[in-house]
Amino acid sequence: MVSACRAFVSVSERGSFTLGAAAARIPQPVASRRVAALEKHLGARLFDRSTRRATLTRFGRDMLPSAKRLVELAEAMEHDAERARRRPVRLAVPDTCSTRDLARLDAEGRRKGVHLDFRPAPPPLRAELLRTRQVRAAITEVAQGEGRWSVPLGLASAAAPRADTVYVETLRVGRADPSPGRRVWIQPEDDVPHIRDRVVRLGDAVGLQPAQVAVAGSLTSAVAEVLGSADFLLSSPKQAGELGLHWRPIGEIGLERGFDVFAGDGDEAERVRTLLGDGIARCLGAPVPDEEAG
Repeated sequence: MVSACRAFVSVSERGSFTLGAAAARIPQPVASRRVAALEKHLGARLFDRSTRRATLTRFGRDMLPSAKRLVELAEAMEHDAERARRRPVRLAVPDTCSTRDLARLDAEGRRKGVHLDFRPAPPPLRAELLRTRQVRAAITEVAQGEGRWSVPLGLASAAAPRADTVYVETLRVGRADPSPGRRVWIQPEDDVPHIRDRVVRLGDAVGLQPAQVAVAGSLTSAVAEVLGSADFLLSSPKQAGELGLHWRPIGEIGLERGFDVFAGDGDEAERVRTLLGDGIARCLGAPVPDEEAG
């Protein structure tokens, strides 16, 4: 109906099937067939074909305003659809993601028709932004083994450890030792129960002093503590490399950050996972299957 009305309006405005078809960017026989189909559907002639020009019949003049409204409405709908496709998906992401990785993810999304607007934030704020609908989707931390992406965690230090694995029990200080002991700093991204509590319990189990496992107010302050001492930062291998630190796995436990995408609309979350999964993995520091195979 819309295509037929578009042909009808175009021919009527130009008084010619040939010129009208050219304006509508369709072959002249196609324009003729569409108008004929519309006449059959409406039950009367729209054009008087007894002359060389395409002259409207009385019925055609009566139907032209309705056809124009239908064409205008269809064009408005197409415009709205294009605008909706280009409307950015405001996405809350970990503030540990680098600018370069987010830019690559944005470029990848544009190639696939997904325009992104990032809101970097720590875990509690990402959840709040999604709950209050300030973002359309959020990359949220979940319990280990439950997310779409898993990021290994270990300990990073300014000086390269001698061993390939760091055992937290080696940080224990003796009763007669006056020093406060080397600390393990937990950054805001890992200040979530399923990570923080396991590290605290491990410290208690191996005999660390309570102050030796500390939660930092910011990533910057945590890194500053590590750079100025023999302390460790709980981090991913990728993040440690970006910070110029030396990363080692933890000997006693295997820790991971788990991530998934959540959205107010479940289809939106699945769309982001499907189209941008590898790019998000790179931002988070999670393994990318294709790159691992390579």
